Amino acid sequence: MKSQSKIRYRTAAGILALSSALVLSACGSDDNSDSGDDKGGSGESSAAAGGDIECGGSGELLASGASSQDNAVQQWVADYQAACSDVTVNYKPVGSGAGIEEFLNGQTAFAGSDSALEPEEVEKSKEVCSGGQGINLPMVGGPVAIAYHVEGVDELVLDAETLANVFNGEIKNWNDEAIAKLNPDAELPDTKIQPVHRSDESGTTENFTAYLNTVVKDAWPDEADKKWPIEGGQAATGSAGVSSQVKQTDGAISYMEISHAESNDLATVKLDTGAAEPVEATVENASQAIAVGERVGEAPDMALELDYATKEDGAYPITLVTYEIACDKGNKPESLDAVKSFLGYTASEAGQQSIVEVGYAPLPAEMAAEVVKTIDTLS
Repeated sequence: MKSQSKIRYRTAAGILALSSALVLSACGSDDNSDSGDDKGGSGESSAAAGGDIECGGSGELLASGASSQDNAVQQWVADYQAACSDVTVNYKPVGSGAGIEEFLNGQTAFAGSDSALEPEEVEKSKEVCSGGQGINLPMVGGPVAIAYHVEGVDELVLDAETLANVFNGEIKNWNDEAIAKLNPDAELPDTKIQPVHRSDESGTTENFTAYLNTVVKDAWPDEADKKWPIEGGQAATGSAGVSSQVKQTDGAISYMEISHAESNDLATVKLDTGAAEPVEATVENASQAIAVGERVGEAPDMALELDYATKEDGAYPITLVTYEIACDKGNKPESLDAVKSFLGYTASEAGQQSIVEVGYAPLPAEMAAEVVKTIDTLS
């Protein structure tokens, strides 16, 4: 699914214009219940969304996938259903792998995934997309934060090699020489390091392992994969699961989408990327990484390629883009209008700005506009 020429979104129109009053309160919930209650008449303007929402379709719209975007989806659902009471959106945060599987089995109208469809998945999608195939629609971005719980350590800097050796078990204690060298002013305890990974197949895992394999292949020879490559160790399901495990375990460390770290009051690692200063996991810094991404999918597919090895000042390298995966053609007639209406809202300016307050990076304006145009062509 490579295009002949890669499209960069780093243009004057495409760089993200984020408000100086970003609120990263991560007030979303992993609970999917009651998010679909009717909150207004169909076709009314949603005050939460900050603009009109074009409603379409009726009934229940089923979707599942990445747990990393769940807080964003719940915000979108609340906004959308305040205006469009004829549609109930039911999104299950079961993980990218399970979400793609359910979509490919025809169980859902669209899936959320933190990684683009693999070629074999595209081929299989032709069985459920009559006359078409599954395409990747970038919808939400954000940093994959490295969150930790070490009593007495409120700030921590790690580089890719040290991070790899922490998760592969080579570095076993928090006062290890390699960590101390990067944190000369920290009082590091002789506490055992407890790495926690995702037990389910996850696009977050794929992005994290892609970063390690790209930047420090010698320390992390395992290729990027949705499935955690190392046997044993502590594991939990979903971003909510790993964040909860870290919060209750002194010495723990894991990777997760930033809103889950913030909602659990977890400290996050600054990454020494070779830039002038270590880079913090923030929405703004993730936005810089997304803005220099390249489109590698052939139209109408919009798969992106991010630079995990970037050394640009202020660019946080472990940044993911979550895709909504839908059929370009051959969508089920009973759900098509609702899919186009809901996804059209999520990609709109109002939809993108609504998720800033729950800790997500909106797409560059130029990219979001292309997503909206592509959604309009779904059939």
